[in-house]
Amino acid sequence: MYKTVVKMLADRGVTLKEIAEVVLEVQRGYYDQLTLEECLEGVEAVVRKREVQNAILTGVALDMLAEQGKLPEPLQSIVAGDDFLFGVDEILALSITNVYGSIGLTNFGYLDKTKPLLIGRLNSKKNGTCHTFMDDLVAAIAAAAASRIAHARRPAEVIED
Repeated sequence: MYKTVVKMLADRGVTLKEIAEVVLEVQRGYYDQLTLEECLEGVEAVVRKREVQNAILTGVALDMLAEQGKLPEPLQSIVAGDDFLFGVDEILALSITNVYGSIGLTNFGYLDKTKPLLIGRLNSKKNGTCHTFMDDLVAAIAAAAASRIAHARRPAEVIED
């Protein structure tokens, strides 16, 4: 299913490398030697998890149905308009961030608020596309990958105490 999900993301204009660039941007201040390759490895590891794949499949399907006008009202208007009180898009994304603990939640909150790089591009409404779920899913994948890096790079002396 990994290849299917990666293709689905690519078909919606999202590459894993672009998500890794978000991770690098937000983690660069914490880890001087962090590379894009390490960030990409983290993103790939997150996307390989089945619960992450399920969230992506669900969110992308809902965005696509909204673009086609195929959701029942009032859900159609809510999703197509990315209503700020909807919240289900964030709830779905939180299922991804929970994979790496509470740091994933705080990372997601930061990314959802600041919308750096790809996330900001997805959040802007263009050409009839609907990314109500996609921007949050990408933020959650980046947040989880950043959390994974933080867990892996935790100093040994802190772990032993």
